[in-house]
Amino acid sequence: MTRILLIEDNTEVRENIVEILELSQYEVLAAENGKVGVKLAQSGNPDLIICDIMMPEMDGYGVLHALSKNDTTAAIPFIFLTAKADRADLRKGMEMGADDYITKPFDDIELLNAVETRLKKSALYKSEVTSTAEGVNEFLRNAGGSSAVNNQDYDTQEYKKKQTIYQQSKRPLYLYFVAKGKVKTFKINDDGKELITEIYKEGEFLGYTTLLEDTTYLDTAEALEDTQVLLIPKAEFLEIIARDRIVAHKFIKLLAQNLIEKEEQLLNLAYNSLRKRIANGLLQVNEKFKSSDNDRPKLEISREALAQVVGTATESLIRVLSDFKSEKLIEIVEGKIYVLEEKKLRELFN
Repeated sequence: MTRILLIEDNTEVRENIVEILELSQYEVLAAENGKVGVKLAQSGNPDLIICDIMMPEMDGYGVLHALSKNDTTAAIPFIFLTAKADRADLRKGMEMGADDYITKPFDDIELLNAVETRLKKSALYKSEVTSTAEGVNEFLRNAGGSSAVNNQDYDTQEYKKKQTIYQQSKRPLYLYFVAKGKVKTFKINDDGKELITEIYKEGEFLGYTTLLEDTTYLDTAEALEDTQVLLIPKAEFLEIIARDRIVAHKFIKLLAQNLIEKEEQLLNLAYNSLRKRIANGLLQVNEKFKSSDNDRPKLEISREALAQVVGTATESLIRVLSDFKSEKLIEIVEGKIYVLEEKKLRELFN
C-alpha cells in the first residue's frame, strides 16, 4: 500500500486530510509538527510527503531543507500545503525543491489529483527506460511536458551515410537520440583535417550539452552509416527539464550515460602510451559496433578516422595495428578490423 506522510499542526485539517487519503486506500502517517515529521520521514519510508508551511517547532521550509540533506529522504516527492497566496512564499518553496503545492482551502479532488500526479512522477523516476525510440517516447509522454509531449510520439528522421545532422557554429533546434545506426561528431582543424570528437551508437543522445548551455555547436554531427535519429524539439526538452525536479533528474541521468566514458577517454589521451591508447580506441569503437556481448563485428571505420579517435598520426596507428595483428589480438581482412582478444587488449592497461 502506498504510504503518505502528512505534516500539519492544525488538528482539524490534519484529521480531515487523513480521512480523505485513507478512504482512497492510502496508508497515512500523521505528524503534528515539523520535528516529528522529519523523524517519521526518516523512519517510516513514505512514498510521498504533504507538509504545511506555517508550523511551530519547525516550519515547512525547515522540514524540506532537513530532508533534502539526507540521502534516504531527498528524493521523496514533497507537496507544500499553504494558506498563503503570496507568490513569493510559493516560489521560495519550489526553489528549495518542493515538487508541488496546494493552497488552502482545497477540495478532495484537488488534493487527490495532486497526490496521484506526484506518485506517477515518482514511479517514472524509479522505472527503467528502454534505450529505444519507443522507450524515449514513452518516457516523454509520462513526463508530462507540453501538449505535444502528452499527445504524440516524435518521429525518427532518416539520415544517409555522410549526411549532416547538425553543423558546427549553428544554434541547436533539437535534442537528438540515435534510434538506429551510428553518428560521429567532428571538428575541422586549421590544416583542414577532420578530428573526430565522439562516436554515438544506437540508444545514445547527442547535442544536449549545447542545449543546456544555450550555446552554438562546437562540432559537426554526421551519419557514420544509414541512421535513424529521434528529434526532440528544443523548447519541449527544456520544458521537461525545468518543469519537474524528479523528472529532470531522471532525464539528466539518461543524457549523461556516456560522461564517465568520455572522461576516461580524455585521461587515456593525456596519460597512456601510444600502444595503450590504440588498444583503448579499438575497444571503444568495437563496443560501438557490437550488437551483442558475443558479437565480433567488423569495424567499418577508416585508418584515418580511427587515428583521429585515438589522437595519433595514421602512420603510428598502422604500425601498432600491425603489431597487434602479429600478436593475434586483432585480424585485418580486406581492410576491415576484427577484435579477436578483447581481454588481452584490456590487460594492456594493467
